[in-house]
Amino acid sequence: MTATDRSLELVNTAAQAAADKLAHDIIAYDVSDVLSITDAFLLASAPNDRQVKSIVDEIEERLLKELGAKPVRREGDREARWVLLDYVDIVVHVQHSEERVFYALERLWKDCPELELPDDAKATRGKAEEHAKLQAAEEAADLGGEWR
Repeated sequence: MTATDRSLELVNTAAQAAADKLAHDIIAYDVSDVLSITDAFLLASAPNDRQVKSIVDEIEERLLKELGAKPVRREGDREARWVLLDYVDIVVHVQHSEERVFYALERLWKDCPELELPDDAKATRGKAEEHAKLQAAEEAADLGGEWR
């Protein structure tokens, strides 16, 4: 079994919405062969809680506006460290970068086929690592300035 056309439409729209809000490392897996409860998982991350919320809100708004889809469940909203949007056909995980590294969902689903995503979403690959390096360099520069 493979993901349905509806699932692919939801994934692509959600991935584009996440990319538009500058999500990092957007990836989607077809989990229809191993799970009976959904067709696809979409994973995205952001370096802070506020951006996680912004990405989640944009995905929700875009899926409703463009495809008439509402999540049947939204979890993790209060902490904004890992928000899950369940659309039945797909499940969207938007994680804080630290949670993304810790839980490593990609390792769990690496045997599932990766779904093709819009170019903007694919361009986000490696952004979390770039952001972490930039942030470390800024912190090192700040520390260097304090010692002088």
